[in-house]
Amino acid sequence: MKNFTQPLLLLSIFFLLLLTGCGPSAYMPTVPNVPMFTKKGELSAGGHATLKGNITFNTAYAVSDHFAVMLNGSMLSSERRKRDMRYNQLEAGGGYFTTFGAENNRILEVYGGFGSGSSDRTDKKENDETGVITYNRHEANFNKYFVQVNFTSKRKESLRLLGKEFPLNYGTALRASYVNMHDYKLNNVAGQEEDNIFLEPIFYTRLTLNPSVQLQYTSGTNIGLRNRDTLTAAYSVFSLGFVINVGGRNNVN
Repeated sequence: MKNFTQPLLLLSIFFLLLLTGCGPSAYMPTVPNVPMFTKKGELSAGGHATLKGNITFNTAYAVSDHFAVMLNGSMLSSERRKRDMRYNQLEAGGGYFTTFGAENNRILEVYGGFGSGSSDRTDKKENDETGVITYNRHEANFNKYFVQVNFTSKRKESLRLLGKEFPLNYGTALRASYVNMHDYKLNNVAGQEEDNIFLEPIFYTRLTLNPSVQLQYTSGTNIGLRNRDTLTAAYSVFSLGFVINVGGRNNVN
């Protein structure tokens, strides 16, 4: 019997981490696009969601045997007792991919790109004595530029469930993003605009349901390299989603 205790342990930790985390800032990281391409003509599409309500959509296409383009987007609309949040982001990019190893079952991808988005956050605080609620509304648009490196290892491990074996793929992605705000308003008054550099390492495991469809769970963090008041790194990536890949090599499926 193949060993699958490690994937189950990682899955348990993932769901535990889903219940934790800090509140959102003006910028929210998304699930990086990891298409795992091997040759020209491959197409990848995925959707991921967190318990906080942030939804990410990723698409990519291999235009040659080593070059691909991608389009990513995310959105959030949440109304809660202490905070209302609306967030939108769209980004595009391209880069290089290659396979290596004895069986070509390891994939290295390097991508770069740019994007833009908007953030509308309202913090609510209720006075315990009077019951009066005060509001602080932060509105901002932003631009971003990113580079990321993906590494995936398609190991010969699987999870046996209901008499079937589901292959497991493991990987990591390290993204560095430069984000700068513009048109920032605090309670409808122009505020201090900020920028920041974020390091966004994530780890993911994919469970292959069939040769084209994989279930992915992702865990990661967001590290801001500059000390800022509004454009901070207060949101981590913990998500569950599906990825569809078509047109890949049989020896790495």
